[in-house]
Amino acid sequence: MGFARACSVALVGVDGVVVEVQADLEPGVAAFTLVGLPDKTLVESRDRVRAAVVNSGAAWPQKKLTVGLSPASVPKSGAGFDLAVAAAVLGAAEVVDPGAIADLVLIGELGLDGRVRPVRGILPAVLAAAEAGYRQVVVPQQCAAEAALVPDVSVLGVRSLRQLIAVLTGGVVPEEEAPDPPGRPDPILAGLLVPGAGLGTGLAPGRPGGGDCTDFPDLADVAGQHTARRALEVAAAGGHHLFLSGPPGAGKTMLAERLPWILPPLTRQDSVEVTAVHSVAGILPPGEPLVSRPPYCAPHHSATMQSLVGGGTGIPRPGAVSLAHRGILFLDEAAEFHSRALDALRQPLESGHVVIARAAGVVRLPARFLMVLAANPCPCGRHTLHGAGCECPPSVIRRYQARLSGPLLDRVDLRVEVEPVTRSDLLGQGGRGESTAAVADRVREARERAAVRLADTPWRLNSEVPGQELRTRWQAGPGALAQAERDLERGLLTARGLDRVLRVAWTVADLRGRDRPEALDVAVALELRTGIARGAMPQTGDGR
Repeated sequence: MGFARACSVALVGVDGVVVEVQADLEPGVAAFTLVGLPDKTLVESRDRVRAAVVNSGAAWPQKKLTVGLSPASVPKSGAGFDLAVAAAVLGAAEVVDPGAIADLVLIGELGLDGRVRPVRGILPAVLAAAEAGYRQVVVPQQCAAEAALVPDVSVLGVRSLRQLIAVLTGGVVPEEEAPDPPGRPDPILAGLLVPGAGLGTGLAPGRPGGGDCTDFPDLADVAGQHTARRALEVAAAGGHHLFLSGPPGAGKTMLAERLPWILPPLTRQDSVEVTAVHSVAGILPPGEPLVSRPPYCAPHHSATMQSLVGGGTGIPRPGAVSLAHRGILFLDEAAEFHSRALDALRQPLESGHVVIARAAGVVRLPARFLMVLAANPCPCGRHTLHGAGCECPPSVIRRYQARLSGPLLDRVDLRVEVEPVTRSDLLGQGGRGESTAAVADRVREARERAAVRLADTPWRLNSEVPGQELRTRWQAGPGALAQAERDLERGLLTARGLDRVLRVAWTVADLRGRDRPEALDVAVALELRTGIARGAMPQTGDGR
């Protein structure tokens, strides 16, 4: 009788659970039994592992083989357990030393020829192993850079099962040559990317000023729209949600597409969080083990509620709100989305995460994103244009605008009416607006000022600070809130709306370099939220 164990990781959402893979050999009719709540893909690993072991030059044990995955109560899916199952079987057959694999975490899929194929979710799996106290992991060579992002963990990247056996037995590690000529795509990388799983997520190849990319959307290309540009800058500096309403062709989509470029680069912790989500979703680009820029997710208006918040059969998978974590979620033609799908965003907008309960389990996914809504004022889009001939009946206009519910819009800090572009602005007679790099510098300075103020607190952006703290701990200047309090009494603001106005006022003060908001800063915040002119908005894009 032979027994050996190895370890692997089961992913539940973006969280990992260390699984002990036990292999037991007993005399009897040759059979291979796999237990421990495996899914269909994992059950099929019996054939993959057997063929890979034989084609790697090792003998398959002709005994009764039982492989158990513990804890048995945790659902296990995917082909990432193949490498651990093969190591446990070889340990039970004494091909390798069972003690050498007992505390080894192995993650990877096996091909029939013994090659180790990459799998999705390497980073969160290695993070879970490190948190559980494991310090040695074996992963596919193509994923070694991703696994190496976890500190204090020794990573071994292998291309084949033959190489792993040689390492464990102290033999000469064979060189695995690529089967295809140089320059041809490597079919082994097919497991890293899942077609259609991106939901409009875009990871740009560089940032302005970074030296690696100069072809980026520049804010200077947007003609006119001084108020909308100002709102974009405030949204980026404080992490405030933004609603752009206006006729077609006014530049709403252009503005939203340039927002990621004025956001600061992700911190190391944020990069790891974003990379983990993208790795699980199967949209992490090969050769980029760490996502360093805020993601940009723009799903089509036909997206379902499950595709936005997450879901799917079996264990729920990340949706658009999680793919946009620490980045931008842009909902173009927002009024065309299903009302149930839009209202499902209300909870993650407040909490910064989404909890999905399904029959297979409950998953908590990160969802701290900056939401940008863009919509036309009516079905034809000409309602706000003078003399444009809008023929939409008032009832149709009200019904169209009501698709964005009041509770959802109450969570949006900035609501801007995007005016049609004038001829002088379009022809450049008024001069070009500020560049993306100039606005990004001010946004970075404002965030640094807020970070100093919020040090030693659980909050990082003004949009995350509770209103109670802003009213007691960090108070505005004397009399600064008088106008906002009058709007509250008149019903123009809700209690949540007043808190959000105060948050925006702090962001405006940070952009202007002030220690606390004054009456003018609050007036700007009120104008950006209610759309009522207060005479406080600057007519230039200098951010002052």
